[in-house]
Amino acid sequence: MQTLGEIIDNYMKYQENVKNASIHTLIHYGRDLRQIFKKGQNPIKFSIAQNHLVSWVREAQGQWAHLSLSTRQRKASVAKSFLHWLFLENLTKQDFSHQIVAPKVPVKIPHFISVDEALQCLKSIQSRSQDSPAHLLFLLLYGGGLRISEACHLQSCDFDAYHGRIKVLGKGGKERWVHLPGTICQFIDEWLKKNQGQKWIWGPQPLNPRTGYQWIRDLGNQAGLQQGLHPHALRHSYATHLLTSGADLRALQELLGHSSLTATQRYTHLSMDQLAQTMQTHHPMGKRLLKSESEQ
Repeated sequence: MQTLGEIIDNYMKYQENVKNASIHTLIHYGRDLRQIFKKGQNPIKFSIAQNHLVSWVREAQGQWAHLSLSTRQRKASVAKSFLHWLFLENLTKQDFSHQIVAPKVPVKIPHFISVDEALQCLKSIQSRSQDSPAHLLFLLLYGGGLRISEACHLQSCDFDAYHGRIKVLGKGGKERWVHLPGTICQFIDEWLKKNQGQKWIWGPQPLNPRTGYQWIRDLGNQAGLQQGLHPHALRHSYATHLLTSGADLRALQELLGHSSLTATQRYTHLSMDQLAQTMQTHHPMGKRLLKSESEQ
């Protein structure tokens, strides 16, 4: 008979080798499970431990009151996933995952910048340097919707100038092709010609994500944006501007590298909020309402 600790180790191998979970995910999953089932880490046979699985999860949930809602949701989801896997592997006679309730986290509308603000950033970059690495990073994040981690690890051979696209290694080791606007392809092509022989698009080594974050923060400050700018805001802006311009939701899902359509659908709510705000601001009845509210 296996111990519960050995079962958890096997589950982590499943996440790594079958689900292709990222190292970041593996670290959090392993830590969460060992905290939840800490009473079963002693040399206890799993046939005995399984009778206490649900009670251990619920006891752990009672200690999460000080944690954020999203963290509690993640830990509960990890526990549910583990319990469901136990049933699929015939290690338990019933699926205990249904007995665990994970709190619902409200969908947050992602921060993004307007088209005018994006152009403002671009003009600010061009006024300082036409071919800086910060310029390249901005084009990849806003022009291609890449995650900062994806952009930092691009290799020179990933760029396909003929088809106007770039190969991206996303979450879970999944590859996808992202098509880029012609002006961005031209910029990258000229960039690579000036930096021939380099393995990475940034030079002899990948770009440090912290450096990339700082470049984008500095860019937002230099452009005079009212809110602080960060790399993911550019990815959100890319998605929002495409969707509001009529892009297909499924196509956007592929471009962003989302595993499910649910993650992409939040941008539809964002678009509806924009439409509501536009109606409130520009429709005559909306203006009258705003005026009457200000007079109160």
